[in-house]
Amino acid sequence: MSNFESLGLSNNLLRAISDEGYNTPTPVQELAIPLLVKGRDVLGVAQTGTGKTAAFALPVLQKISLNKFSGKRNIRALILSPTRELAAQIDQRFFVYSKYIDIRHKVIFGGVSQKPQVQALRKGIDVLVATPGRLLDLIQQGHIKLDHVEFFVLDEADRMLDMGFIRDIKKVLKKMPKDRQNLLFSATMPSSIADLANSFLINAEMIDLSPKEITVDRIEQSILFVRKEDKIKLIIDIIKENKVQRGIIFTRTKHGANKLVKKLDRANISALAIHGNKSQGARTRALSQFKNGTTPLLVATDIASRGIDVDDVTHVFNYDLPNEPESYVHRIGRTA
Repeated sequence: MSNFESLGLSNNLLRAISDEGYNTPTPVQELAIPLLVKGRDVLGVAQTGTGKTAAFALPVLQKISLNKFSGKRNIRALILSPTRELAAQIDQRFFVYSKYIDIRHKVIFGGVSQKPQVQALRKGIDVLVATPGRLLDLIQQGHIKLDHVEFFVLDEADRMLDMGFIRDIKKVLKKMPKDRQNLLFSATMPSSIADLANSFLINAEMIDLSPKEITVDRIEQSILFVRKEDKIKLIIDIIKENKVQRGIIFTRTKHGANKLVKKLDRANISALAIHGNKSQGARTRALSQFKNGTTPLLVATDIASRGIDVDDVTHVFNYDLPNEPESYVHRIGRTA
């Protein structure tokens, strides 16, 4: 196992890493950072929680800080993320790691006013973290140009495709110079992701840290057969009997999540819903209250099954089963 000093990072980045108390890189960081520092394209298969954000944020910051340009700042690195929560988390890591270097970064996403985002863009930024919809909106309005992008990261690519962003991704790719460095991260590697990767990665190095088999020894799994009309009574009984302090309940639809929260509330069980129809403010408040323990239960669609960093989840309930096995693995992995 190497240390961060051996990965070719600058002293200012090493200071920021040290301030966070990190001493040893994770496997994905150990493999990806040297390749990215050398300018290679990388195709990475890695789960959420493996440290992959630092694996691309640190090389991006190094590349930009060591090759400064005079004059107005242009967007030199673009990180595309499927959800607002993930985008905000990625931007926060850029904030942490850039504390000793002169870098401007900004996160943009829908569901909030674009005015402050546009104001920041006008001042000039080096790193942009974005969700596809808001990015294309601001490009169309003339607030964003991607002519100077040197480094492109597509994070959670499989989730991007699941959410129907493939056309948006292709539009974004056409807006950037072809001569750039690319990184694609995905938790799984179906043929659709392989095809997408082959469309824009050049001589990419493959990093495969996907679990070779599902580790279930630390996760107790139970299946209960119940009639549909009895599901709500059963889950209420289970929650009360087990005195669940931090649990996530997954539903298939947004409407189902809202409906379940109301029924839990009638049973004096505190829960909040999180899904794509909630405003950014509501989603942020729900996550905050769940993380600090104010609200013991989060009722979520699969948007929350990846990328939301919540420790000490004790129970995961599949109120509705997911459509594909990978989503089931990601759901129950919240307790691992």
